[in-house]
Amino acid sequence: MAEDDDPAGERHIVVAAVALVRDDHVLTVRKRGTERFMLVGGKLEPGESAREAALRETYEEVGLCIEEATPLGEFLSEAANEPGHTLHSTVFWVESDEDPVASAEIAEVRWTPLRGHPDDLAPMLEHHVLPVILRTLTNR
Repeated sequence: MAEDDDPAGERHIVVAAVALVRDDHVLTVRKRGTERFMLVGGKLEPGESAREAALRETYEEVGLCIEEATPLGEFLSEAANEPGHTLHSTVFWVESDEDPVASAEIAEVRWTPLRGHPDDLAPMLEHHVLPVILRTLTNR
């Protein structure tokens, strides 16, 4: 079946991610073979909750063992690395003083400033999650 013939459901990607914020920066990663930086996270495995997936992906991608995660929100946007696909992401706020290390498919780890950030961010992070993080920090 050609990609143009795919049912709409196959063009919708469901993921869970974490926003680790420290010193007015958020932890972002760039996967091998891609150019956009995004939050740590990935697709849910069968029977896995969004929270479980977010914490598992955090350990797999950057080696951080996180036990607490606070829901930040659910976001819908275009996918950064899959043209023609939409991304439904459940994002959790996490805290850790540990230093992340790129693992698995992660090519690069970067602390991205919340304000005045580079223009190489995934659409979901730039247009949806960052504004919520900034509002959350302002209201604390």
